[in-house]
Amino acid sequence: MRKVDLADGAIAGAVGSTALNVVSYLDVALRARPESSAPGETVDRLAGIAHVNLGSGARAANRRSGLGPLLGYGLGIAAGVAFALYAGGRRQPLPMATGILGAGVMTMTDGSITALGISDPRTWRRSDWISDIIPHLAYGLAAAATWNRLRRPSARGR
Repeated sequence: MRKVDLADGAIAGAVGSTALNVVSYLDVALRARPESSAPGETVDRLAGIAHVNLGSGARAANRRSGLGPLLGYGLGIAAGVAFALYAGGRRQPLPMATGILGAGVMTMTDGSITALGISDPRTWRRSDWISDIIPHLAYGLAAAATWNRLRRPSARGR
């Protein structure tokens, strides 16, 4: 595994995270639904576990609104790096890579909010699942397409 492959995985993960956010915010705008509270609640839980004081009032709210999305990008980038390790530097079939990346980052995200006691996916309605699956598929598609595009021409024939 070359360092450039890991860097490309991180880039693919960041592109995927951007696609996920675009699709999520488009859903918020089109359906006039509120943003998810899960990122901010995750920040609160992790700060509590780490014994980190976020401050009070507006300062704490501002920190939550900044750190929540950063955690999401961190998970998305980590998933891209993990995919790079799996892919071994080679291009992957787009449908398979989309599914692996999308399901992987969705599992990381939903698993962490479940483990932290923020939400229980077993109680979600169909619309909740759709609001979760579609952005994660967008992540998978954008990350997979980016990964494949970043493969050097000499590696494409492998």
